[in-house]
Amino acid sequence: MSDRDLVYLKPNIVPEPLFAGWYAWPHLISPATSAMNVVGRHLKIMNSFIQSPKVHVAAVKDPRMLGGPFMDHPESQVEEIKRLKEETLRNQRQLIIFAEAVRDLYAMLKTEAVGYGLDSLYEKVPEPLKGYVELYYDVLNRPAFRFYEALLYESPYYDRSSQSLACYAIDGDHRPFVLSTPRLSKQNVVDLRIAFDAKAIDELFRMRQQPAPYAEMRDALEIRADQDELFNTFFTPQAPKPQAPFDEAGVRIRYFGHACLLIQSRQVAILSDPVLSYHNEDGIPRYTYEDLPEVIDYLVITHNHQDHIMLESLLQIRHKVKTLIVPRNGAGELHDPNLKLMFRALGFANIIELDEFETVELPGGRITGLPFSGEHADLGVRAKLCHLIHLNNTAILLVADSSSAEPKLYDHIHQMVGDVEVLFLGMECDGAPLTWLYGPLLPEPIARDKDRSRRLAGSNFLRATQLVDRFHPKEVYVYAMGQEPWLTYVMALKYNEQSNPIVESNRLISACREKGIIAERLFGTKELRYA
Repeated sequence: MSDRDLVYLKPNIVPEPLFAGWYAWPHLISPATSAMNVVGRHLKIMNSFIQSPKVHVAAVKDPRMLGGPFMDHPESQVEEIKRLKEETLRNQRQLIIFAEAVRDLYAMLKTEAVGYGLDSLYEKVPEPLKGYVELYYDVLNRPAFRFYEALLYESPYYDRSSQSLACYAIDGDHRPFVLSTPRLSKQNVVDLRIAFDAKAIDELFRMRQQPAPYAEMRDALEIRADQDELFNTFFTPQAPKPQAPFDEAGVRIRYFGHACLLIQSRQVAILSDPVLSYHNEDGIPRYTYEDLPEVIDYLVITHNHQDHIMLESLLQIRHKVKTLIVPRNGAGELHDPNLKLMFRALGFANIIELDEFETVELPGGRITGLPFSGEHADLGVRAKLCHLIHLNNTAILLVADSSSAEPKLYDHIHQMVGDVEVLFLGMECDGAPLTWLYGPLLPEPIARDKDRSRRLAGSNFLRATQLVDRFHPKEVYVYAMGQEPWLTYVMALKYNEQSNPIVESNRLISACREKGIIAERLFGTKELRYA
């Protein structure tokens, strides 16, 4: 095609967001958590692979090791990993210094903050953190600190030049696990050295529905001459199939996989936790980016885990989103980065922080934030929220991975909000241990038995039943199970019929049906309509 031809972006083009060569997830955006992951995850895995590549090669072939800290690269790529390590030590030096300073600060507070006033200790704060932290005691007289997180985004610790996109055409669902495998350059990949907040990203993905001259996009993204021919193959003169708007009096819910739901009325479109797939002729049926409306009025985020905030999906739909709703937090805790600050750095403009029991009014209804309990390994995380959506007289409750450890909480909530028609809840009830996700943030090792007792787990049968019995839904749908094949590279989960989450969710479905409640565990696609 010529430079002047009007072309569309093909629907199977993947933009993997990268941070310093690693697949970017939320903890690689916030400067504090990215520093801890560079030191506590990336360098550790690279050192391990360099020292014992055969161990990694064997481990990734073992289904029992799925999701472990093993790099999915052949032994022949050891030299490339060595170069990536050298680049990391050189280019991420500021973050490495920052992470070391955080460890030193924890150690200083442990030995010197013993209940007396803290003013004299500010001079002992490590130099890289001076002016970025506040020291304090909790009411149990334990020392702690918080970051002035907004300042970190304006500091040398937030380096947009470490961000990039690896773009390629996908023809299946398999990809290496994101937390353990860096992305190395390949012949079929166009490397875009572009920050995540760049407007050119919006223009690129707008071309899925609106054509533009190829040359304009090539020049806007500063495509290198040696990659021009490959980049040209990402486009087509063929227009996509047009999407008919939803124009009915009721409500339609489409399940896109995992915790992603598109909830529509004639007046409004709401999308939750977008983890979106690409078309796959050989795969299971699925909705894709092509099935999204032209405008997403409200994008709601339940919590800050990589399977609910997938940057790859978010960057592709940013141009469609009018309003983003995130859980309110902002205490500056290392383990609980502020989502509004993160999404602002990612180029989202209209962001609403919603707190528990706060409401956003919308045409024909409202969105109310409700408490989200559990699933965070007992860390004090506030960036989590369930959503009660009232739309055209239909009450839809999305509890995501919330787990009712304290049933009385939901007694109180029910007294405030009443019954619902439809309940969506996650039942990934085994969950990974604390250190699987949060290990790089911990200042000291945790005993194995304690680690394994603190899980990233959703509801089991008993806790799910407690939710059903309190909200009296007419329909119950188990979702957020991570079983769609396009989720494996993010969640590293593969169940069989004997797996505990499948057994527990089967029990719930049977119990609901015995009570006359419509119940199903969702997989692939599902469309629901309410008059």
